[in-house]
Amino acid sequence: MAFEDPSNGKGPGGTIKQAALAFELPIMLIAPALVGGGIGFFLDRWLHTKPIFLLVLGLLGVGIGIRDAVKTASAQDKKEP
Repeated sequence: MAFEDPSNGKGPGGTIKQAALAFELPIMLIAPALVGGGIGFFLDRWLHTKPIFLLVLGLLGVGIGIRDAVKTASAQDKKEP
């Protein structure tokens, strides 16, 4: 039985890494938006303002999530030959 070279990403380790990345990316997109929106919601309640902080911090979280997901995906892409 021949073993695959794990560095090329086609062996069992490569499949597991791809599955982990597939589960990690959606969480990386959603979590910062939820955290930012939650902080903004409580700031709006505390300061008695309209939902300006909710919108600003929620959109900031979306931007951070997209940036991190693109950075992680491009780093994974560069690792593969």
